[in-house]
Amino acid sequence: MSYCSSMFKPLDRVIVKHPREAFRSQEHLGQQWKTFNYLEEPNFDEAVHEFTEFIKILEKHVPHIDYLPASEEVGLDSLYAHDPVKFTPAGAIILKSGKELRQPEAEVYKAYLKENEIPVIGELTGDAVADGGDIVWLDDRTLVVGRGYRTNDEAIEQLKEMTAPFVDEFIVVQLPHDLGEAECLHLMSFISMVDDDLAVVHSRLMPVFFRQLLLERGIQLIEVPEDEYTKTLGCNVLALAPRVCVIVDGNASTKQQLLDAGATVYEYKGEEISVKGTGGPTCLTCPVVRR
Repeated sequence: MSYCSSMFKPLDRVIVKHPREAFRSQEHLGQQWKTFNYLEEPNFDEAVHEFTEFIKILEKHVPHIDYLPASEEVGLDSLYAHDPVKFTPAGAIILKSGKELRQPEAEVYKAYLKENEIPVIGELTGDAVADGGDIVWLDDRTLVVGRGYRTNDEAIEQLKEMTAPFVDEFIVVQLPHDLGEAECLHLMSFISMVDDDLAVVHSRLMPVFFRQLLLERGIQLIEVPEDEYTKTLGCNVLALAPRVCVIVDGNASTKQQLLDAGATVYEYKGEEISVKGTGGPTCLTCPVVRR
């Protein structure tokens, strides 16, 4: 079995977490949403409905959808199943989030993978912290890692060592301060690969060398306008297959540019499960196998 080393190849198996298990109840949301720095308190029933519609889109293309279980040890952000692990061709690396409230997710995830006989090839140790949203497979032999508030230098060194058998080029991208340490800026906040030669980006936040590198590799850049980046997570695009993608609704310019580039675009209403927690479709999904 070969696991995932791509952001855009056909998605065969994915891990998600249902808001019933992550949010638990409206009462629990009311108690916790400010602690987890959500923009507003999500509506529980509407979140369940939005997630149901999101899963219906995934089911059109993804044969195997696995669900993380409920756990008293983790919080609201466990809805965003992408961040606690990152897959390589040989299996998963267990991460340790730079957001302290999310750190218990690593052990819960590790136990889940073991129960489901999904191999774990390593895990971060010591002072290393990293989120999955800072780790992008540019292609199946090129790994890009964002150095910011959620991923530190120690984690980068450990990731470089653990991924060495699978990686020809390991690229570190220094992330900007942007809105500060309390906010979540990942590498994947400003780039989503939707094919080997097509990426959705918000160039204002991109280091010049990285943007130039993408262009030199012949990657077409779809530019997300400021309002869609800030209000409706326009740069957060999940590829189900090359040029088959999912975005939060309300991103008219980004959607049209994707269509003009020959992509198929699915939209879902993500006000409760995405915008209020600021985690789009890539954050809601942890790709396990892409073929």
